Amino acid sequence: MLSLWMTLLICFACSVILTPIVKKLAFAIGATDKPNHRKVHQKVMPRLGGLAIYISFLIGYFILRPWNEDWMYILLGSSIIVVIGILDDIYELPAKIKFLGQLIAAFIVVVIGGIQVTFINLPFGGELHFGILSIPISIIWIVGITNAINLIDGLDGLAAGVSAIALITISGMAVIMGDWFVSSIGFIILGSTLGFLLYNFHPAKIFMGDTGALFLGYMISVLALLGFKNVTFISFVVPVLILGVPISDTFFAIIRRIVKKQPLSAPDKSHLHHCLLRLGYSHRQTVLIIYGMSALFGLIAVILSQAAVWVSMVILAIVLLALELVAEKIGLVDSNYRPILKIVRVIRYANGKQN
Repeated sequence: MLSLWMTLLICFACSVILTPIVKKLAFAIGATDKPNHRKVHQKVMPRLGGLAIYISFLIGYFILRPWNEDWMYILLGSSIIVVIGILDDIYELPAKIKFLGQLIAAFIVVVIGGIQVTFINLPFGGELHFGILSIPISIIWIVGITNAINLIDGLDGLAAGVSAIALITISGMAVIMGDWFVSSIGFIILGSTLGFLLYNFHPAKIFMGDTGALFLGYMISVLALLGFKNVTFISFVVPVLILGVPISDTFFAIIRRIVKKQPLSAPDKSHLHHCLLRLGYSHRQTVLIIYGMSALFGLIAVILSQAAVWVSMVILAIVLLALELVAEKIGLVDSNYRPILKIVRVIRYANGKQN
């Protein structure tokens, strides 16, 4: 355990040292982010910061050497993701090319490496075997989480902080479960991410770019798959809750675009952080609020992993209802999309008339 903490500190230090170097490299090769109507920043910013996270991760990985039968496929898949991210940060690749790269990286760990969910134990007895569907389900999970982290990378320090909170939760639960491989990789990435966050928190000096967002999303999705596969239904929900903020933001973005009859890939300024900014919160306050939400999701995930099945079901129902109410209140789908709040208003009106 001591060597694990030492490696975490080494990764943190490497990231702190490497990030300014990567910043200079980003300007030199044109990996910059120019302001536009969708973006919050007002000046040209270097991206590519995820390269510092990735190199620090590699240094920590080869120091600690948490080998298992999956390590080669994970390193290969993550390297492909990083290459795609670097190319996108420099040249802004078409969405189809980025998606193809993500599919290849997911295919390597799922099909070749065999990292996949094959079945889950149902809450009240029995098992649900996915059979041939285990491959597409696992690939969809990896690609979905990879893009979910990328979608919330809209404010200084947001994606890095949310990823760090998710990594703390996943790694901590892996320690409890005695999973040395998952906890080791999680803490290595955590140290690398926190070192970068020193430069990325508001006001940011560098962005992580797609290099960082795709790498963190990919690695978190793979770690969750490794740590919680073939377990109970509630444990299967745990990684979903740990990543509750990016997953729910992505889910409501899909609903929003369906409601507005827009393409699913269409960019907009209605993500969670945009909505909070419109409500009057400052840049830093918005990021801290979302950090708090992420930490709350992580806490709920830990509670669910230890609670009785019926308690877990009740908590899940409350969480889903609360999510919907928050989404309606802040206009995450649309300012007029308020089905539950409208029902509540009708009930209040009916009660008022009776009284």
